[in-house]
Amino acid sequence: MHESLKDKVVVITGAAGGIGQALAERFGGAGCHVVVNDVDDAAAQAVVDSIADAGGSAMAAVADVSDSSAVAAMVETVMAQHSRIDVLINNAGLVSPMLHFFEADEAWWRRIIDVNLTGHFVVSHPIARIMAKQGGGSIINMSSGGATRAHRAFTAYDATKGGIEALTRAMALDLGPYAIRVNALMPGSIDTSGLEIAQRQLRGENVPLGRIGEPADMTGAALFLASDDASYITGDIIKVDGGMLAQQRSATVDIMPPSDFPKVEDL
Repeated sequence: MHESLKDKVVVITGAAGGIGQALAERFGGAGCHVVVNDVDDAAAQAVVDSIADAGGSAMAAVADVSDSSAVAAMVETVMAQHSRIDVLINNAGLVSPMLHFFEADEAWWRRIIDVNLTGHFVVSHPIARIMAKQGGGSIINMSSGGATRAHRAFTAYDATKGGIEALTRAMALDLGPYAIRVNALMPGSIDTSGLEIAQRQLRGENVPLGRIGEPADMTGAALFLASDDASYITGDIIKVDGGMLAQQRSATVDIMPPSDFPKVEDL
């Protein structure tokens, strides 16, 4: 699997921390040329340095994925450096601020939609054209259990993830004739911020595998989908959730209990 990825150019959005950073470092270790995208220049450069220190190849590319002009400039920079793009991982996304439906406003809704869902389109559109001209490629989108289930106080986030899964299927159909495969990963409860031990135990106690996930747990499935081993897989969503969605009981993932909901008299 790693052999088919050697020297491939991999663009990873939102890669300055969490799952994105883990993906960037894993692909760097597989011999890829990694483009570390983020809005945080210093954090992105720190990931680039980490990959370089481990003997890998990487470059930082600062851009807000919801800004088509910034994305176009990023893609131009990548092409000037590498002349091709083989893999795109649309990882960038917003989770917070967490708001109950009654507390939300249109600005909050639009910002999360713009980054999480529109961002997938804005980045994929120019890169898919490049992939088509070079004979193919692999695009990996980032879904969530919220695409098919729901989290309390995550109305906009869950809506974007449902949209991402629909987008993944639609892109797979449109881009398949150009040898571009489009799939998505569905993370479970992943600790991207370094939770306290008690919180980790609480979030992991109802997960069938008995623990909360780590960012590194996402990387093996991503490597597979990007590699030639997945050459006949497109339009699919692969769960990496420790079995969360396979069970009848729910894992402890909701952060806002109903007791914290707005009171009717305050509406």
